[in-house]
Amino acid sequence: QLQVAESGGGLVQPGGSLTLSCAASGGSLAEYSVGWYRQAPGKEREGISCSSSDGMATTHVPSVKGRFKISRRNFDNKFYLQMDNLKPEDTGVYVCAVDVRPGTASHCSDPIEFDVRGQGTQVTVSS
Repeated sequence: QLQVAESGGGLVQPGGSLTLSCAASGGSLAEYSVGWYRQAPGKEREGISCSSSDGMATTHVPSVKGRFKISRRNFDNKFYLQMDNLKPEDTGVYVCAVDVRPGTASHCSDPIEFDVRGQGTQVTVSS
């Protein structure tokens, strides 16, 4: 059964960078779209980035566009979220997720809807 786990969170100053990683086990990521969502304190979950199975289609919500970039390396069963110019409002728990629903590999949907999820990693942006 496919499982995923995040790593790379931490404390960073405003304007800094972090790269989150998501490693899969129990199956191949190459068959699926993948994504990231986050949950900030007192706010609803927000899907932020998605990549199709081949990486050719990616989406980022306006609040992170130009600062965050999703990428994937199917050959080693991992995907990433590069986060630059971080802001205090980016603080939250970041969760990686995989869309295992039939027929979804070629496009992106809201990662909140994806069924396979990690436990999350905390990102705190503060001076």
